[in-house]
Amino acid sequence: MRTPAEVSGGVSAAVKKTTHPNLILAICCMSLLIVGMDVTIVNVALPAIQKDLHARMNGLQWILDAYTLVVASFLMLSGSMSDRFGRRRVFQIGLGVFTLGSLLCSRAATIEQLIAFRALQGFGASMLNPVALSIIANAFPNPKDRAKAVGIWGAVAGVSLGIGPLIGGALTQAIGWRSIFWINIPVGIVAATLAAIFIHESKAARARRFDPVGQSLVLIGLASLTWGVIEGPHAGWTSGLIIGLFVTTAVAFLGFVLYEPRRRDPLLDLRFFRSMPFASATVLAVSAFSCFAGFLFLNALYLQQVRGLSAFRTGLFTLPLAVMMIICAPWSGRLVAAHGPKRSLIGAGLGFLLAALTLTGLGQATHVGWLLLAYTLFGIGLGLINPAITNSAVAGMPLSQAGVAAAIASTSRQVGAALGVAVSGSVVAASRVHGTDFTTATHAIWWTMTAAGAAVLVLAFVSTSPWARGTAESVKHLLEDHPSA
Repeated sequence: MRTPAEVSGGVSAAVKKTTHPNLILAICCMSLLIVGMDVTIVNVALPAIQKDLHARMNGLQWILDAYTLVVASFLMLSGSMSDRFGRRRVFQIGLGVFTLGSLLCSRAATIEQLIAFRALQGFGASMLNPVALSIIANAFPNPKDRAKAVGIWGAVAGVSLGIGPLIGGALTQAIGWRSIFWINIPVGIVAATLAAIFIHESKAARARRFDPVGQSLVLIGLASLTWGVIEGPHAGWTSGLIIGLFVTTAVAFLGFVLYEPRRRDPLLDLRFFRSMPFASATVLAVSAFSCFAGFLFLNALYLQQVRGLSAFRTGLFTLPLAVMMIICAPWSGRLVAAHGPKRSLIGAGLGFLLAALTLTGLGQATHVGWLLLAYTLFGIGLGLINPAITNSAVAGMPLSQAGVAAAIASTSRQVGAALGVAVSGSVVAASRVHGTDFTTATHAIWWTMTAAGAAVLVLAFVSTSPWARGTAESVKHLLEDHPSA
């Protein structure tokens, strides 16, 4: 006779064996929804947080960057952990940590506590998206079905980023800023429970070895760079602290470049950068997401502190951005699949360039029509560029390396977001020290974003040229013939 535990285990195993792949996709998309929203949902609540917790500009920057910086630092490690210890296990741990971080954020009594709990959220988030993509890949063995599933995943990513400000504005005005973290808790609990019931455990046939030295160098380099940029206006750019932070950044990244080629399983195979499409994808990701994150950060402060709008109306102003992202992201995915990334990159570059150019004359009474036009163009740019970045990153890569290449592209997005907030806030803070009003202080940022849009346009042609495709082919053969550096 079978024991109750054996019966329960048998039922659970049977359920997992017969689970429809679309249900697994839905569970993974639940995690993507809350992680994606948390990138943007906090922006419209920043003025309320600033007032409640008596935060300065650098405190607001750290609320956003503590999250994105930790995500960027641990994405690659999370992929290795899931390969070794099991994808479902790491996915559930990530959901648990993220949910706990959300609960603690909602209870934070000081700005320092909120920053620390946002970092905890980011650590949990780093275990979700890359691991969920691996789970989806296992659930859809047929390439066509897998491509459709990844397309849905990409659409949910666009939706989550787009609706974050809307939901954040509504909750902040109706209930208070702490409520923006409450919505993660039930979703996280439900997703973790469903994952335990319906997702079967899986591991990589050969797990990559951990790279603690490389991981530490990345964390130190990114943290010291962001810290230096954020604190520069307050401590003084020539102060010992800031100079020391930038020296630490240089030493960490130099150490990484010298150390990684010596490893059999490096955290990042630097030979990837010999592929022009891959190298371009990292630059595109940093450029696009620095623009997007900087725009959302400045937008929330401008609309509420300069124009005097409520949090809810601030969220409504981003509606054109959200709508265009929702429309353009899946359309760009189909366009990239049919014709390659060039057309999407051209459209994205024009979107970013024209949006930023529209705001270079921003004033306290700029016509609402110009603002809505800029938000619409930003939405088009970000919606178009995401699928193109992923395609460029994996173009020509051996199948065994495609996942790593995509993970590096995701890391580059987070790095861009962290730098966008750090640089935007620091330029405004430095300008206001000299008595410049907020809108005038932002002009330098909009011109910088205009240049970033122009860079995307240039890379649209360079990264898709015959020469660039040749470099991708060369790297593919190199990695196939010599898997280890």
